[in-house]
Amino acid sequence: MHGNVRLGVDIGGTFTDLYLDTPDGPVSLKVLTTHQAPEDGVIAGLEELLARARLEAGDVGLVIHGTTLATNALIERKGARTALLTTEGYRDTLEIASESRFDVYDVDLDLPRPLVPRSLRLEVAERMAADGSVLRPLDEPGVERLIEEQLRPRAIEAVAVGLVHAYANPAHEQRIAAMLRSALPDLAISLSSEVSPEMRE
Repeated sequence: MHGNVRLGVDIGGTFTDLYLDTPDGPVSLKVLTTHQAPEDGVIAGLEELLARARLEAGDVGLVIHGTTLATNALIERKGARTALLTTEGYRDTLEIASESRFDVYDVDLDLPRPLVPRSLRLEVAERMAADGSVLRPLDEPGVERLIEEQLRPRAIEAVAVGLVHAYANPAHEQRIAAMLRSALPDLAISLSSEVSPEMRE
């Protein structure tokens, strides 16, 4: 039966569901989600599930994984204390949101609050052109001041860096990331040029 079994895992906010699709029929199990280390619940559940099905880990040929943990954290706004570093003049792009609306005719529509409050959306002096050429060099001393005066005292846990036209040339984002890692090594850093290197907002 080696490699003929498929495993499905869904890590939810309360429970982790595991489902084995075996030649002898399906076997499923629900265990409590271990929030501090979600993989612990998966491993413990898988060991129990395999024992029930009288299978070995090597029998699993395909694993399909899904989770709502990240979605739940976004909805409940329980994620890390996050700052956004963006090109000077673009800090309000999250709220303007290209004027995208669920209903274009509803002038009283209440849009959800941005995940990063305005006070934690910080501007960096720099600018790339759409072709990737440097229009304005990165102000590294300004970034250093921002780290020491804004990020460190506010106990920021994560930083998203989203600079204009970084998809065409990620050099400034990469340099900021290097400076952040050097100054705040425990910080979680996401770069737009790595997460979604696409034009537009």
